[in-house]
Amino acid sequence: MCGRFVLSSPADAIAAEFAAMTGGLVLNAHYNIAPMQDVVVVRSLQGRRTLSMLRWGLIPSWAKDPKIASRLINARSESAAGKPSFREAMKKRRCIIPASGFYEWEKEGTRRQPWYFLASRPGALLAIAGLWESWRSPDGEPVETVCLLTTSANPVLAPVHDRMPVLLDREGVESWLDPAECDATRLTDLLVPAPAERLIGRPVSTNVNAVRNDDARNIDSIEQTEPSQGDLPFRD
Repeated sequence: MCGRFVLSSPADAIAAEFAAMTGGLVLNAHYNIAPMQDVVVVRSLQGRRTLSMLRWGLIPSWAKDPKIASRLINARSESAAGKPSFREAMKKRRCIIPASGFYEWEKEGTRRQPWYFLASRPGALLAIAGLWESWRSPDGEPVETVCLLTTSANPVLAPVHDRMPVLLDREGVESWLDPAECDATRLTDLLVPAPAERLIGRPVSTNVNAVRNDDARNIDSIEQTEPSQGDLPFRD
């Protein structure tokens, strides 16, 4: 699963990358974005791509209890099109979650070592495939939520974790955000592991384990900042 990520780019840079309107958003850099927080998404609304803030953790429109959101932060791309929680969103409510990078945790005996993964091209944004929904609370207020799609790990991620977010390339983004595209097979064909050459990874401090720690030190390599923890080179 993908449970934490980073977004440090300003709204105008994100809008330019995805040919979208900012929607009036002003963003601060965040280095420890977690489920149940609001996240930036790119989606097509009334024929225009717009940036929006949605809560991370999907609540299907038919759900009676919003607590289901904590169990639906990710959707497995291999089966999402056939699952009641995601089926309609796959057809009509697809989005992109922009990210500067994301975290995964490697099991090392009794401890878990966090790793940070980012684009191999310096400064490039990652385009994570997502699904969004609108749910009405008991008082009638709409609550918009989102989940991230995951796939099997590519060779960069595999030594650390067996799953990774679906990272779309430019062509994939165009198809994923196209409201006219609703063929489940064609859409599912987009949801494959990213080529290994697009990503790099490094071990980082366990500082990221606490959601309250939300600063750039989270993404510093521990080989530079925490030498006392020993050499933890990335494995091929």
